[in-house]
Amino acid sequence: MFGPASAYMADGATLNGFLQAMVDYEFVELGDMTGDAWIAEAVAAHVPRNTFDRQLADGRTLRVRVTPSGDGLVAVYNDVTDLHHRDIDLETSRQRLSRMNEIGVALTGEKDLNRLLEMIMLEAKTLCRADGGTIYLKREDEPEPVFVENKRIDRRTGGDRRIHDRRTQSAGPPDGTAERRHTADRRDGVDRRRPLEQLEFAILVNDTLNIAMGGTSGQKITLPNLMIYDPETGEPNEKNVASYAALTGEAINIPDAYDADGFDFSGTRKFDEMNSYRSKSFLTVPLKDRKDEVIGVLQLINAHDEEGAVVAFDPALQSDVESLASQAAVSLDNNLLLLGQRKLFESLMQVMANAIDRKSPYTGGHCSRVPALTEMLAQAACNATDGPLRTFSMDQEQTFALHVAGWLHDIGKVTTPEYVMDKSTKLETIHDRIVEVETRFAAAKRDAEIEYLRAAMEDGSDKESLEAAFRAKVAEFDEDLMFLQLANVGGEFMAHDKKERVNVIAAKTWRDAGGRSTPLLSEEEVYNLCIERGTLTGEERKVITDHMEITIEMLEQLPFPKSLRRVPEFAGGHHEKMDGSGYPRGLTRDQMSIPARIMAIADIFEALTAADRPYKQGKTISESIRIMTFMRKDGHIDPELFDLFIESGVYREYGERFLNPDQIDEIDVDAVLGRKAS
Repeated sequence: MFGPASAYMADGATLNGFLQAMVDYEFVELGDMTGDAWIAEAVAAHVPRNTFDRQLADGRTLRVRVTPSGDGLVAVYNDVTDLHHRDIDLETSRQRLSRMNEIGVALTGEKDLNRLLEMIMLEAKTLCRADGGTIYLKREDEPEPVFVENKRIDRRTGGDRRIHDRRTQSAGPPDGTAERRHTADRRDGVDRRRPLEQLEFAILVNDTLNIAMGGTSGQKITLPNLMIYDPETGEPNEKNVASYAALTGEAINIPDAYDADGFDFSGTRKFDEMNSYRSKSFLTVPLKDRKDEVIGVLQLINAHDEEGAVVAFDPALQSDVESLASQAAVSLDNNLLLLGQRKLFESLMQVMANAIDRKSPYTGGHCSRVPALTEMLAQAACNATDGPLRTFSMDQEQTFALHVAGWLHDIGKVTTPEYVMDKSTKLETIHDRIVEVETRFAAAKRDAEIEYLRAAMEDGSDKESLEAAFRAKVAEFDEDLMFLQLANVGGEFMAHDKKERVNVIAAKTWRDAGGRSTPLLSEEEVYNLCIERGTLTGEERKVITDHMEITIEMLEQLPFPKSLRRVPEFAGGHHEKMDGSGYPRGLTRDQMSIPARIMAIADIFEALTAADRPYKQGKTISESIRIMTFMRKDGHIDPELFDLFIESGVYREYGERFLNPDQIDEIDVDAVLGRKAS
């Protein structure tokens, strides 16, 4: 190591002699010291079990280890320059590992997909000093439906839904529907096409061109998706570097795109020409989930060295980017799974709500319109800057809880019998029993006619008086039936004298098939026809109102996470009244949350204006507001929220979205709010 100086380490050589040789041969960096001073300092440092470093003139580090030997000291000198550099590299690696851990923690904690994507891109760009980059997310679209003999082939299994042998059928779509399958996919009429796998732009940034699209930028990326497989031939798209990474799961490091073999960068060249840019180095890394399946692709462009020149991506940094991509993919996969679960949950609750709407033609789109109106009014309350609602606010989780409550607010109706929910007349059950009453009246008139004819055939009968009596009796039956038909429709109020008439009619008789004399109306029919208001008996109204108890019961059985635990309370209060006269629990205004009070107003306004219910016409905005103004005065709805509903214009915004044009009319806002005499 020391060349000629090594001779001074021979047997009998002194420490001073060796140190003098190092000075003479200029191995040491003396600086401002003299050789003798350096030797004296070095000798002083040579004590048993001491270890120290000396810097040599060529930049190397000399490490000295001193041990006693007999009556003297032995100093062992080692060149540890490489070890020193490794220490520096180790410290650098330690710092990078610490940073990667910090990034991993940050990625794991981020719940917003757009912010997560931006974080991934920013950290990857910083690692490599890249000028820009793109993150693609993998998307799978089901193929378009395939038809054989006007029958749709199941897209998920590729099988034919028909039971009979499809091989005997000729293939062909319905008129006007193009069949997109290829010959190779038509064996036995089975659709064997793969899902349409694409890479969708999620975020696109470039510092030089000042481009920031996707993520939280608010700028939508309009570039077309990259097809992983050719949609026409089904062949893998290996010409595009991003799709190649998605197909193979391999990272690709390209020093210069213009000189790259095997990939098509013609689109990149066109982009460069249009933007006076030069795309050079590319690093494309697949994002893989826990199952080692590609869920996206991270692509960086134009790495820079410390002087700012565009260079190829350093292979050492590439490993860091791949490590970052691995952490990012796990966080991204978690985020996408959560979004998928939320989407599934929302779809299920909307399916339930739509099923309730479709169960009854009288509710129409009620379960979908109420949440929309609820969210409009809630947002207006959050935006209020003065008045009693100025301190009201809802975070993202509370807003979603109200959204869920809106869609599920009538879920209890799934147990309500249709003959009660849809009861349009007093005698309706599964069918309108007025038909049976009409049949009895027809039979009673038949009996009267038979009696008249028999009497008229007797000798000496007064045919004229008999006929007059018969016709009077028939007319009476017709009048009674007409009265019952009108009473069956129901109304706002049925007077006592009308109830008495129902009982009188019920006492009249007809002869049944066995010839027995039977009352025209049964006791149960009399009870129904004497309903004072509407078409429901007290027992049936209880069945209807019970849907709220059932709604609350069903929702409380669901294992909602902490952020959604107030859904039952939000949904279960829309039939409560501020004065405590509502149902199911008779809550007062102070016992109800603001979101629950909001939903009560939304439910009422939607019901008043709904135009898709066969038994009534949708009221105009002014008619509905007039009714709700009385409800405000009577303490049935929250006055502050009703005033906000009017003043914010939410009623008008809802009308423009959901009502027919002839329902949208003007109201006197000041009069409604009591700011001037109406």
